[in-house]
Amino acid sequence: MRHTIISLNLCMFAVDGISSEQGCSYQDVLNYLNLTRSNELFSMTRPVKNYKTPTHVSLEVLLYAILDVVEKEQKFIPYVWTVVRWNNEYISWDPNQFCGIDNVSIPTDILWKPDLTIEEMTEKDKAPPSPYLTISHEGDVEVQNDQVLVSTCMMHIYEFPFDIQSCSLSFKSVIHNAREIKLYSSENSSEATELSRDLMRTQYEWLFINMTVSTNRANNSADPDVVVFTINMKRRPIMYIVSFLLPVLFFLCLDLASFMISDSGGEKLSFKVTVLLAVTVLQLILEEILPSSSNIVPLIALYCIGIFALMMLSLLETILVMYLTEKDSQDNETDGDQSLKSCNKEDHKLTRGGCLHDGSASENLSELLPISKGSSSNQIEESHTLERLSDELKKMEKTLTLLFKTKKEVRTQGYWTNWRSAFI
Repeated sequence: MRHTIISLNLCMFAVDGISSEQGCSYQDVLNYLNLTRSNELFSMTRPVKNYKTPTHVSLEVLLYAILDVVEKEQKFIPYVWTVVRWNNEYISWDPNQFCGIDNVSIPTDILWKPDLTIEEMTEKDKAPPSPYLTISHEGDVEVQNDQVLVSTCMMHIYEFPFDIQSCSLSFKSVIHNAREIKLYSSENSSEATELSRDLMRTQYEWLFINMTVSTNRANNSADPDVVVFTINMKRRPIMYIVSFLLPVLFFLCLDLASFMISDSGGEKLSFKVTVLLAVTVLQLILEEILPSSSNIVPLIALYCIGIFALMMLSLLETILVMYLTEKDSQDNETDGDQSLKSCNKEDHKLTRGGCLHDGSASENLSELLPISKGSSSNQIEESHTLERLSDELKKMEKTLTLLFKTKKEVRTQGYWTNWRSAFI
């Protein structure tokens, strides 16, 4: 009899264990809370038992990636992870009654959610929202979402490409004011920065510095609280230095090196014009990058304008030198024609005109030295004298010829050519 009672107790305990194990399901918790799609009461109003009680909403934002920064359109496109938490006063249960179940995931459209929006957002979120939210046995509700935000950001491009940009994401409620929703951040700036660094996957051409968190409490109770997450990032300038700044500097060096090209042909002028056009193309590329709404001219634009001005002055100097050189050549041709005409005159003297005629020394010699019919001794002396005079005349002829050639070369070079050669 005793064994029969023990066996019956064991059977009853087994049946109770099986029934308890079968009752431990999430649906039992939902049935207990009466959370079904047909019951829209939970999703219609703010979940407080007294309407004067504000709902405390905790917000956490972590930067997952920097996808793009469009300077021309002043857009900032980050990929962020947001976590929103609040308390629903109508939801609670004892986990011990449900086999230790302390949280349940349900569809997001069953419960009320705070209507948080981002002031800087210009386009709809491209990432699909999370279809579920999590509720705890104490009534805490949590919604996690990953968002691709297309937001506006005022770019400060004065120090481009060595600039540091700060783009903000301001979260606030559209319908509820500060009396109804108390919005705050669950983490401070240092914690948000460290977590964002750990989660960061890509940074585009930027280097993430930190994230600052601030809460702007509404002065008027009719206005909502605003939580601002400011993302500070620094541009990596190496590609702009290699692909833009250095080529412009190289073009300036080429322009300066073109001074060694001869002015006789047109290659120098065409080379300078080509280099100037190359710098113009780089300026057009820079114009496509920088926004035109900036009130301050960036340093890189001043750099390009300065180099462009130097190259333009170099081009103008080349044109001026070529014009003066051409003018000198025309004047030399005119002087040569006039000297040729003066040399053809019969009464032109050797010492004043600089013209030498073949046989002039012999003719003058025959005129200056008459032939005498004296004695043989006198003839020998006269022959010696004639030889000495002939040698001296030949020396004089060589000296005058050398002076004439030097004078002709100076006239051929011209005044501006000599002046330029003195400074080169």
